[in-house]
Amino acid sequence: MSRLREVLGVEVPIVLGPFGGLSSVGLTAAVSEAGGLGSFGLYGYAAERIRDTVASLRAATDKTIAVNLWMPRGDEVTPDDVDLQRYVDAAGDLFARAGISRPEAPRAFIPPVAEQLEAVFDARPDVLSVVFGVPDAATLATARELGIRVIGTATSVDEARALDAAGVDAIVATGMEAGGHRVSFLRDASASLVGTFALVPQVVDAVGVPVIAAGGIADRRGVAAAFALGAEGVQVGTAFLRTRQSAATPAHREAIASASDTTTVLTTAMSGRLARGVPNDAVRAIEESGEIAPFPAQNWLTGVFRQAAAARGDAELLSLWAGQAAGLARLNDAADVLAELRAGLPL
Repeated sequence: MSRLREVLGVEVPIVLGPFGGLSSVGLTAAVSEAGGLGSFGLYGYAAERIRDTVASLRAATDKTIAVNLWMPRGDEVTPDDVDLQRYVDAAGDLFARAGISRPEAPRAFIPPVAEQLEAVFDARPDVLSVVFGVPDAATLATARELGIRVIGTATSVDEARALDAAGVDAIVATGMEAGGHRVSFLRDASASLVGTFALVPQVVDAVGVPVIAAGGIADRRGVAAAFALGAEGVQVGTAFLRTRQSAATPAHREAIASASDTTTVLTTAMSGRLARGVPNDAVRAIEESGEIAPFPAQNWLTGVFRQAAAARGDAELLSLWAGQAAGLARLNDAADVLAELRAGLPL
């Protein structure tokens, strides 16, 4: 446990899961202020917004902070690569329900990761975590020069070995129980569905850097189990997503509060990549249509009606990301969640 605390520069080896699109400065700062590692997901953020976000985090806390980026997996499409109108038409009823017109194709779906990385390095957070891949040697070298620690994310032992060989400072071993996207990069996500209980000890045995367990951890019992498996820290998402400090809508928080062990499903409907969440009308309609655009086109498309639905409070059109332990997410304040998790740490 002390090794990870030293690597990350935190008092408590508990990491806030970085929510792409659902992060808030308030929640990130609250976790860091309580001694953990507050993380902020930067998916889709342009360079200037990244700089502004890190500045806001620095203004909110002087403790250690992390930001998260999605690495390019190589299968991402651009607006020129896909017949977008086909998928827009298939989702026509969802746009109508959200009370908005069908969107026109954008110039780009997501900013180039090179520009995002440049902005991160300019802003200099304490920690950079990545998903969906291995940072290249130049990225890792720049991070080291700037004193930024790098955390990689693995859904299999082979992915963990690849991250360890590249030279990351720590590895999140994320089991299939976790909410949100399955961040596999060596094999298809559907072929990398390893549970946390099986994954963590095998990753611990395979790598030399500290391992952070993620997936299915929502209270002190999950933390204790993770450390018994050899983890030196835990990453928790859903339990924090339910709190009042998160950027989740009240409807999303209610969906987590009412979830049970069998509530969540894995689906590609909302983004084009496999992710775990609470199914709703949007998920069912898209799956029934069979018209799911490749990533990130589908994520952009659903994002248009999701934004409108959030403003209207319509949970049936949102991405209700949540993990299988959502039924254990019972606390409404981030400090209370961290205190509960901290109680599971070994003495």
